[in-house]
Amino acid sequence: MANCPVIVPYFVFVVKERIGEEGGEGGENKRLLLWNKSNIQVDRRRIKRYNPAMKTTLRTLLLALIFVLPSFGNEVSIVPDAKPVEYNRMIFGQFIEHFHRQIYGGIFEPGSPLSDKDGFRTDVIKALRELKIPIVRWPGGCFVSSYHWLDGTGPNRQPAYDKAWGVEDPNTFGTVEFVKWCKLIGAEPFICTNAGTGTPEEMSDWVEYCNLNIGKYGRLRKSHGIEEPLNVKYWSVGNENWGGHEIGAKTVAEWGPLVRESAKMMKNTDPSIKLFAAATDNEGWTLPLLQNAGRHLNYVSIHGYWDGLWMNNTGSPYLACMMRTEQPAGAIAKTITILEKAKLRGKVKIAFDEWNLRGWHHPEFPGGSADKNRIVDRDKNDINSTYTMADALFSACFLNTCLRNCGDVEIGGFSPIVNTRGALFVHPKGIVKRTTFYVLQLYADKLEKNVLPVTVKSEPLVSGKQSVPVLDVIVTTNDAKTKFVIAAVNKSPDKAVELALAAELQSRSGKVAATVLSGASPDDFNDIGAENRVVPETKTLEIKAGKVSLPAHSLVILAL
Repeated sequence: MANCPVIVPYFVFVVKERIGEEGGEGGENKRLLLWNKSNIQVDRRRIKRYNPAMKTTLRTLLLALIFVLPSFGNEVSIVPDAKPVEYNRMIFGQFIEHFHRQIYGGIFEPGSPLSDKDGFRTDVIKALRELKIPIVRWPGGCFVSSYHWLDGTGPNRQPAYDKAWGVEDPNTFGTVEFVKWCKLIGAEPFICTNAGTGTPEEMSDWVEYCNLNIGKYGRLRKSHGIEEPLNVKYWSVGNENWGGHEIGAKTVAEWGPLVRESAKMMKNTDPSIKLFAAATDNEGWTLPLLQNAGRHLNYVSIHGYWDGLWMNNTGSPYLACMMRTEQPAGAIAKTITILEKAKLRGKVKIAFDEWNLRGWHHPEFPGGSADKNRIVDRDKNDINSTYTMADALFSACFLNTCLRNCGDVEIGGFSPIVNTRGALFVHPKGIVKRTTFYVLQLYADKLEKNVLPVTVKSEPLVSGKQSVPVLDVIVTTNDAKTKFVIAAVNKSPDKAVELALAAELQSRSGKVAATVLSGASPDDFNDIGAENRVVPETKTLEIKAGKVSLPAHSLVILAL
């Protein structure tokens, strides 16, 4: 599949300078200034010698022009002869880990009046079915790098110390429980293996236990009362093994060969599985990985959290979060470049299988058991006032970015789906659907099956010295290009913004029904006792002279 880019037009200025051999008088050079109103760039490739003071002056003057020249407006145009490109619904995938209350007290709570006979919270199952989740990655995350899967199988399970998070895991929720739960919510199970303290053989034995009827571990599963194979198709070698924070972290020299040998054993056990490996957008790590093991892989896994709150739980305010909405695109672009250098683009896809605006709060990680107060600090992840329209709109922009790059990005993993920074907050008496829940619900339920390449022109949203386009827009369509659904984000905290629609999208005019997710303020959130403060609403918008007004701090889904 081809990429699905949004093309941002630039206005080009050619500036002539008088320079000499050493930057003084006597010569002439040309410099290109590219202006898209939200970002002025100097094309340094065309400049060998320049006057730094003049560069600063020109940049200042052009920035000033943004505020005195008439606005160029905001519009979405369909790329000429654009063909619809089908995206993989796995982009709407989720992630869950044995951390804090995601598993125990989250999706799994034996003895609760809200749980079924197997201990699964039925209110959680019902809510997650609304998201039409295609795939869930488990059991970690950092947890997996010291997790031994056999401890979570069979009738005689013993608790084990979790070296990553510094707590004891009872092992009552293991492989069989995970696969059963995935079936209940309608998702494919995706298992991440222990490449920290584990071995290639242990990883391949796990594949055998899940997918074979023969061999020591295939028979072991049957002895546990599971006659039919679990048929787990998606498997990852490791989690963030590039990082010093990870149990059993690896060097660049170690990682490629370990992935290669693990992949060989896992695919020799079941050739039909799809394999991932922990990667980053850093060429120094991922290119050697691909050179060693790329021929065995289907995906590279990359992760991203853009408001890092690991040690300090003071979240960034709304505008600061909006200034980060374009950063995921940079990570994807870098990873694509690495795949091209390895000559594997198109053969190996990208899985952004951990992502969220907010990083998890976990002081004293790894471990933490020596100071119980630091573990209690993890409760701060569950403060619902953290998850505002900033989280919702960042998430919508992230999904738009993945859909624009759907030729390369096939799988996602919102991190996590329940509790911590999850879209669903679960407490002993019920649930709260946070703002991000409704974003995931709308994207899973409302869009057409294809992305249509478009050109978007947008005014800037400025915060201090930073700016981003105020609008983020994608257009989806059916195969025949007779139905269109627009997903548009207006990042402005306080102003409605008019969007001019392409001629092909103006078949309807006048009043139209739209689904709008917004709030009374950018800082609105849902909480116990105020579960419906921010919910999608069907509103009537008017298309007038080919333009539609998008409310402030909103996600608008418009079917045409």
